[in-house]
Amino acid sequence: MDRQRMIEEILELKAKKNAVLLVHNYQRSEIQDLADHLGDSLGLSRIAAETDAEIIVFCGVKFMAETAKILAPDKKVLLPQQAAGCPMAGMATAEDLRLLKAKYPEAMVISYVNSSAEVKAETDVCCTSANAVTVVKNVKTNQIIFVPDKNLAAYVQRFTDKEIIPWEGYCYVHDQYTAEEVKRAKAAHPDAVLMVHPECPPDVIDLADEVFSTSGMVKFAKQNEAAVFLVGTEEGMLYRLQKENPEKTFLSVGSAKMCRGMKMTRLEDVHRSLLEEQFEIQLSPDIIGRARGALERMLYYV
Repeated sequence: MDRQRMIEEILELKAKKNAVLLVHNYQRSEIQDLADHLGDSLGLSRIAAETDAEIIVFCGVKFMAETAKILAPDKKVLLPQQAAGCPMAGMATAEDLRLLKAKYPEAMVISYVNSSAEVKAETDVCCTSANAVTVVKNVKTNQIIFVPDKNLAAYVQRFTDKEIIPWEGYCYVHDQYTAEEVKRAKAAHPDAVLMVHPECPPDVIDLADEVFSTSGMVKFAKQNEAAVFLVGTEEGMLYRLQKENPEKTFLSVGSAKMCRGMKMTRLEDVHRSLLEEQFEIQLSPDIIGRARGALERMLYYV
């Protein structure tokens, strides 16, 4: 089947089956172009919770589709590419989290949404990179276990005197950025605005002009008058920024960094997922019930 016919069939199948296509900012450009909703974890989570669609096709990685299922348990949630996972989410397990909770019985657990459903079920409140600082500031505790991203935990620590106990996980994509390549990029483009994701290492964040989630980057790029932006996040974000701001220039900080899990999903996968309704996310009622409260509390802090 040629590409154009496949796109037409995807649109036909969506309409026929009352399906909605949620697409993360790091997806391939051709997947972004098909999105009913394009965004970051927080924005897509809110849409999943509110949609009237019967089927949610989540073009992202597994934890995102799981989050949609937890927030919309009566919907059929499909992950087009079964192998699309997040290594950082895999760095934290429910069993290990229970052990850490036993060590710090007075601590509240705040889990980054980039975590498994089982970890969310052991969590008090979830957060995203967009609202992590707000969540930490507002929860009524002074000791926090922060799972699973140590770099996001370090970023949040800058804004609070609360004790944050970080998990030793990290995003392998953002952790590749180095202060040295940032300095080279800034020297090559001295008038550019440098914006980076809070999953980047602390020494990279120290050099940034702005630190944003991907949704924050989208908003800032539209509002700021700069002509050139240096962007420190997964390379798929550059496509959206350039498409929505054609008069501006967006450059990766150093070599472009790619998330293998995010790039696994292809048009063929979306087509097959809609046609055969695969691969459906299945979670136990117990996990959904225990994880849902943590996610709903996350949505409160928007």
